[in-house]
Order: sequence, then structure tokens, then C-alpha cells
Amino acid sequence: MSNPYFRFKQFTVFQDRCAMKVGTDGVLLGAWCDVEEASSVLDIGAGTGLVSLMVAQRSYAEVVGVELDDEATAQAVENVERSPWRNRVSIVCSAIQAYASSSGRRFDRVVSNPPYFVDSQKSPVAGRSMARHADVLPYDDLVSAVVALMAPEGRFSVIIPTLDYPRLEGIALEKGLHCVRRTDVHSTPMSPSKRVLAEFSFLERACVCDRLVLEREDHTRSEAYSHLTSEFYLDK
Repeated sequence: MSNPYFRFKQFTVFQDRCAMKVGTDGVLLGAWCDVEEASSVLDIGAGTGLVSLMVAQRSYAEVVGVELDDEATAQAVENVERSPWRNRVSIVCSAIQAYASSSGRRFDRVVSNPPYFVDSQKSPVAGRSMARHADVLPYDDLVSAVVALMAPEGRFSVIIPTLDYPRLEGIALEKGLHCVRRTDVHSTPMSPSKRVLAEFSFLERACVCDRLVLEREDHTRSEAYSHLTSEFYLDK
């Protein structure tokens, strides 16, 4: 049985009612995304509220997390209420497609750790299947929501499987978004990239690209990964 909570330096995420637990992808996104100067941030697919809380810790922004699942929403709300940032983080239970068509808002930053399994066998657990499969939030719908909800000079940060990245980038380009920052994530120095951290903007410019290795060959955390997450993990 997974731990019912995950404790960080400044907050704790309870996760026993959420299909998808705290994982490396969410921590990477929350630590990597460019939010320090933002006044408003939208978290698409908030889940436990992890990324919303990380963003709140790293900024002075108003943060709105949108989550489709009722149980995950309820738990995210509880996690926010236990945090130091309860006054500027809110969680909305809604499909992002509906939120995009009705909210009338524009955000300085949009972040998302979206469902990512496409055309693969689904889990028999309904909530976990919904959280992990992109048919609930296709990349086309995700990018359309970003275009509708992001301010003209805003940034959209996402973490996605490396194999899916070309499709997402193609959809983004069709809708007027350009990748301006990209980090390829490798488990070890010699392993292929399995995740891409990408930042998109309406404003086209040269893309800044680099790589992040998570572990040394002895499977201890790399210096770069430790530095990126130093304000969050307790063992730093």
C-alpha cells in the first residue's frame, strides 16, 4: 500500500483518495516551470494539488488548479487548506474544456502534467485509468485550452513522454505556440530521454535546450536534480 501522504519541506500532500500519487514528473514540473515573476498561474489536471502548491511556494501568484475527478479535487482542496498558501490557491472541479469556455480568464503562466498514455491498455481502476490516459484530455484539447486561457505574453510549461513530444509540438505550432525552452530528462547518464520538460510561448524565438540527468550511475541523485529540487525534498 502506498503511503497516504508525501511530506515536503514546507507542505504535505495527502494522496490516499487520488488515483495518481506524488511522482517524479510532477515534482520536476513544479520545480522547473518559470513562475517566479507570474501574478496568476493555472494548473491543468491538478490531481493532489502538488504542482499548484510547488508553484505557490516559488511565487507570489494567485494559483488556480483545475481537476476533473471529484475525489482528487476534494483531496487537493484539503491539501491546500493545510498549506501556508491557502489564501491564494484554489482548486476547481471541472473538465478543462468546460473551464476554458466559461471562465473568461487569462493567466500569466499555465502548467500541466497531463494524462499521457495513448492507445495502451487501460487500468481496471477507473480513476487511475482516467488520470493516466490521454483520451480524457487529448493533446489537441489541452493545447486549445492553453490558447484560450493564456495571456498573450504568457508561458505554458508541460512534462510529457519523449515519444509524445513531436505530436504535442506539432499541435502547438498549428495553434500558434512555439517551444522556447526544452529540457530532455534522462534517468541515468547513458539512458535515453524518457520525458521532456517544455515551455511554449505565443512569441517565437530561439529555443533554449538542455538535458537533466536524474541519477548517477550508482543511482544516487545527480547534483543537478538535487539542486533543482533542493527547496522541496526533505533530504536536501
